[in-house]
Amino acid sequence: MSGASQSIAYLRVEHGEGKSLLVAPIGSTLRDVLLANGVSPYTRATERLNCGGRGLCATCGVRFGSDNDRSEESGSSDDGEDDESEAPSPEHWHDSLAARFGYPRLSCQIEVEGDMHLEIPEKIVWGSRRPDSDER
Repeated sequence: MSGASQSIAYLRVEHGEGKSLLVAPIGSTLRDVLLANGVSPYTRATERLNCGGRGLCATCGVRFGSDNDRSEESGSSDDGEDDESEAPSPEHWHDSLAARFGYPRLSCQIEVEGDMHLEIPEKIVWGSRRPDSDER
């Protein structure tokens, strides 16, 4: 459903509260669309302590449905399910490194170009640790 004449994109977003389907204008910043729709890419602490979308703090990370299925150099995913929602090409230096090494990509540096399937990964606040197991 993506195309050059399209003026909106559909974003399928998986997050801690469930799943959302958002409508975004083509050319908008992903971070701004998420926040405008009440879906925060931040933790409770980083919602107030972030760089404001300048690409400096790396706290607004998201993962795309096709990020884990293909490398940056390949043309499409193996199963063809997310062909309409491939991850956008990285433009920012941090986003390029994140895409290359499999880290979450900065939503503040991603322009909505078409339909997307993304996940807001669970984030751990600096200094906290997850328990290794429930056996303790």
